[in-house]
Amino acid sequence: MTEFHDQDLTGASFERVNLRDASFTRVHLNDARLRAVDLTGVQIRGAMLSRSRMRGVELEDVDISGDLRNVIVNGVDIAPLVEAELNRRYPERAKLRPDDSDGFREAWTILERLWEETLTRARTFPEADLHRSVDDEWSFIQTLRHLSFASAAWVGRMILGDAAPWHPLDLPWDEAPGWDGIPWDRQARPTLDEALAVRRERQAMVRRVMENLTDEQLASEVTRLEPGWPRLEGFPLKECLHIVVMEEWEHRQYAERGLTILDKEK
Repeated sequence: MTEFHDQDLTGASFERVNLRDASFTRVHLNDARLRAVDLTGVQIRGAMLSRSRMRGVELEDVDISGDLRNVIVNGVDIAPLVEAELNRRYPERAKLRPDDSDGFREAWTILERLWEETLTRARTFPEADLHRSVDDEWSFIQTLRHLSFASAAWVGRMILGDAAPWHPLDLPWDEAPGWDGIPWDRQARPTLDEALAVRRERQAMVRRVMENLTDEQLASEVTRLEPGWPRLEGFPLKECLHIVVMEEWEHRQYAERGLTILDKEK
């Protein structure tokens, strides 16, 4: 098998080449041109498809999960349609893009209640199942670890100013570039209670921020330029909280889906 590592193939041309079962990790395909290609069975994770154009494509039995904005399919922007359908299915979801401090407090209360319901369900499974990866996604416990990381990053670091708010069990997203000083042990197998101990601390941290939040503070910006992540200047504080809220919502959906699959396998 031919392997390419740390090479610059800018402008390379591939014609009548068989790349079946090839693996591409941290590969830049910016402005690439793909014509008459067969992508049957392709799996894409953590990809940026901004400003992409697809013409003459055939999409059948396709499952897409991600952030949709200005996605035009056959002349129709499907993003608002998807948003409306998701809000119809989950009425509380519409409350998770608040504009004022009271709205954020309500959103966090909703999320904590929903997650308690999910945890009650998770405790009905053997702990070994909570370490299982379902459909190539994180295990339930890994999901809890990632949410702890997200809260530490966007609230602990960006809002509260702790340059290194990390715990050894924190888990960044799989496609993250990696940073010195930030834990990233995907193979760790803490017990559910061990993962929850960190999770509870982070939830309480976010809750305190929400309880003391004012509309004036919500309209402010934050800057963190110390080594680590995130490193942002003049970033809206409101957006930090929006990110945490949507992380909580989306990953609960993934967790519930995983538990449903595990339940069917019993």
